This record gives sequence, structure tokens and C-alpha cells, in this order.
Amino acid sequence: MLNIFKSFKNDESGAVTVDWVVLTGAVVGLGLLISQTMGTSITNAANTVGTTMVNNVGGAAAGGDAGGDAPAE
Repeated sequence: MLNIFKSFKNDESGAVTVDWVVLTGAVVGLGLLISQTMGTSITNAANTVGTTMVNNVGGAAAGGDAGGDAPAE
């Protein structure tokens, strides 16, 4: 019975698995953090570009003439 406990204490095969699980969890967590940060920034930038284009150029979405030429007054 004592030999079983000694061999269990000296067995390190499960330690590598624990290391990989911790490392994988850290990589996944970092990926989620980056995707949340970048996703918000990209959405904000796209909204800014879209708003600027509608305000300065006009277009079908803004109710303007999508043909490009302004009507003569």
C-alpha cells in the first residue's frame, strides 16, 4: 500500500496536462479580450466613416442623388 502512494507522488505525467490546460485557457482568454477590444474599435471606425460619407458626399442612404451630380438651382 505504501508503494502505491510513493509511485503516485513521484508520477508527474498529469502535471504536463495541467500546464497545457492553463496555457490554453490563457490563450483563449487573451483572444477574447483582443477580439472585444478590436471589435468595438472597428465598429466605431466604420460608423464614423459611414456618417462622414453620408454627411459630406450624400447618397441614396441620405436621400440624395446617387448619380453624383447635384441638381442645378
